[in-house]
Amino acid sequence: MKIGIGNDHSALEMKAEIIELLKARGHEVVDYGTNCTDSCDYPTYGEIVGRAVVNHEIDQGILICGTGLGISLAANKVKGVRAAVCSEPFTAHMARMHNNCNVLAFGARVIGPELAKMIVEVWLDTDFEEGGRHQRRVDMIGEIEDRWE
Repeated sequence: MKIGIGNDHSALEMKAEIIELLKARGHEVVDYGTNCTDSCDYPTYGEIVGRAVVNHEIDQGILICGTGLGISLAANKVKGVRAAVCSEPFTAHMARMHNNCNVLAFGARVIGPELAKMIVEVWLDTDFEEGGRHQRRVDMIGEIEDRWE
């Protein structure tokens, strides 16, 4: 799988550990930055990764900022992105299984690297339960986006 990753200045160390995990699991990783500790604007990276997902340049995206909130909010402004902030594995599991989440976000200042790795692994290992009420609800989210174009 081809996975894109983006971050702000607060998440350089965590990003490096997540990239290492992804590569060890056999995934191709596209690093959209940032790659320096200078203060930067997280919305830039949320949008870049979000657009890469919906344009099918990557299969899924991972975003990391201080809390995961700001960068996920930016990504969710891209039509077709379903980004979820997950601070523990159960939410990551449900985000994939029920919401077909295509972008995972978390906070480098909220969780440690080992928990982040657990969250990523659960998220990657969980499939969407296609059909039925979950598909209907994901479709409803898309319909909301369409009404606001």
